[in-house]
Amino acid sequence: MPPLAPLPPTLEQTLSGLQTRRLRWLLAVPKLGIVLLLAALFSLLWLLHYNEIEEERSALIKDVLWLEQNLRFHFDSTEEQLQQLAAEIASGHAGEPQFRVRATHLLKTMPEVSHLFWLDQRQRIVAAEPTANLPDEELSPLGPTATSRGIDVARRFGKPVYGEFFRSSNQQALNELLVPIHSQGQTHGMLIAVFNLEQLLAGQVPWWFTEKYKVDIIDTDDNVLAVKTRIEDTGGQSYEIPLEPPGHGLKLRVTGYRSQENSLQRLLVVAIIVLAIGVFWSLWLVRELMQKRSQAEEALRAEHAFRTSMEDSLTVGMRARDLEGKVIYVNPAFCKMTGFASDELVGQVPPMPYWVPEQIDETFAMHQAVLAGKAPPDGFEMTFRRKNEERFHALVYEAKLIDGHGQHIGWMASVLDITERKHAEDLARQQQEQLQFTARLVTMGEMASTLAHELNQPLAAIASYNSGCLNLLANDNANPSELRPALEKIGLQAQRAGKIIRRVHDFVRKSEPRRAPCDLREVVEDCLGFIEPEARKRHIRLTCQQDSPLPLIPADRLMLEQVLLNLLRNGMEAMNDTIESQRRLEIAVCLGDNEISVSVRDQGCGIANEIRDKLFTAFFTTKAEGMGIGLSICRSIVEFHRGRLWAEDNPHSRTGTGTIFTFSLPLTAD
Repeated sequence: MPPLAPLPPTLEQTLSGLQTRRLRWLLAVPKLGIVLLLAALFSLLWLLHYNEIEEERSALIKDVLWLEQNLRFHFDSTEEQLQQLAAEIASGHAGEPQFRVRATHLLKTMPEVSHLFWLDQRQRIVAAEPTANLPDEELSPLGPTATSRGIDVARRFGKPVYGEFFRSSNQQALNELLVPIHSQGQTHGMLIAVFNLEQLLAGQVPWWFTEKYKVDIIDTDDNVLAVKTRIEDTGGQSYEIPLEPPGHGLKLRVTGYRSQENSLQRLLVVAIIVLAIGVFWSLWLVRELMQKRSQAEEALRAEHAFRTSMEDSLTVGMRARDLEGKVIYVNPAFCKMTGFASDELVGQVPPMPYWVPEQIDETFAMHQAVLAGKAPPDGFEMTFRRKNEERFHALVYEAKLIDGHGQHIGWMASVLDITERKHAEDLARQQQEQLQFTARLVTMGEMASTLAHELNQPLAAIASYNSGCLNLLANDNANPSELRPALEKIGLQAQRAGKIIRRVHDFVRKSEPRRAPCDLREVVEDCLGFIEPEARKRHIRLTCQQDSPLPLIPADRLMLEQVLLNLLRNGMEAMNDTIESQRRLEIAVCLGDNEISVSVRDQGCGIANEIRDKLFTAFFTTKAEGMGIGLSICRSIVEFHRGRLWAEDNPHSRTGTGTIFTFSLPLTAD
């Protein structure tokens, strides 16, 4: 079987998809704007930072060049002074005293010069200040010292040179300026000025420079030979430049300090990033809220569609009213039921257009009862009219209308059109009455002979008393007072005969059930009097046991007599095969808390188990000439009086078999 093709989307689904895509675009635009804003902001910050670095580097380079130039000028000045002194020594204008005076002055004005030596042609010290020991003499066992190598170079080139740096015994970095003493093309000696690099930086680097930078003199292996700084941890940019003179791989390295402005800038950047994250987080929350709102709207649309479909499929009319009784909602079923459109009903106040004019007072009273919260919980029946004036019966259930906050805002009614059901019930009731009438006719026919025998007794007694009265009147000495007892008995017998005839008439006559206060004791006595002749004929002993006193119950006396007579006749017929000595029919009337029960016990054949369930089924009978409607009618009559009728075996039967038919009736009509 090929797969089913997907159903095309409905218009509502298409609109929902468009709204979803539109919402996604609306959510994407702010995010894109935030991303672009952050990119621009970070680019601006990076550009400012880059410019600041470049400016710092430019200023650093300028300052380093200025410092290098200042050192170079200082070295050149020192070199010129030594050359001048060398020239004076070579010309003979300066001797040892003049050398010491000039050396002392030079050491005082140039603290970075730690020693000044005058060597002769054989490298012997002629004069020296402040000591006569060369700083690297202790290193001579390891080979030619830096001083010796510098002297050789200066003598070979015939001009001032700077020697290699070396460390003294106290690990101070030193460097020497060697100036040869020439005379007539010959080298007659050498002037040596020893520079202390640490003192060089201390004396030649101004204080304001160290407020901004750290100055180091390093060798080719980046070993620090001298340093001048205000703090140790700089963290800024650095710039290196060869220290010429003295050369020999020495470099001047200047490193900037970490400025306070940079920390503030970084703090500002961090604050901007935090704010951007906050904005993005807020946007994300708004996005989630909008998504939840979209989902809620989608669920609401689905719920609305579901409720609309459910309401359209309902056959039960729904009507909502507010607390003032104004109609605020009707469903299609209610509109179809009444024939009015929704626009014609919503907003209406009593009297409603579907109320029946002739029952306007009753309907309005029920309307007020509903608004007061006194509507019957089991519903109530009303007669409404359609727009075409057609009447129909409605079963109405009212319930409170609660809003989403739990507040009672009105009343919701479900309305059922029960016209067809009422018609069916009336038809069933008419059929039941017809069956009862038929049953009474059958019973009347069966008991006709008994009634005739019953009537013979009072009629015979009347005739007998009448004959006696006539005989007394035939006697001239008759006393009228002797006639009174006979005439009274004639009247009683005539009343008895009349009752018998009226009972038969009422029994046969078709009439509506009439509930009235009824004395069940009289019902039992009348039935016993009615059935007694037949019982004597069947040799059945009748006994009756009643609780006293018995209250009056709301019932139709004639219908109860019909039930009891039917049960008594069934009991007598059940004892046809019982021996005459055991033929006993017992009637018991018991008063309970809420009901009265009447039981008829026989000593008959009992009820077989296979027919026990069909005993009260209409047209089911075990009699050859029976119609099978007696017990069915009896149960309907008892249930009409809100009672029960049942049958059970007689456990106290002397024959071992027998049945007890019992029906119970409530003491009140509710």
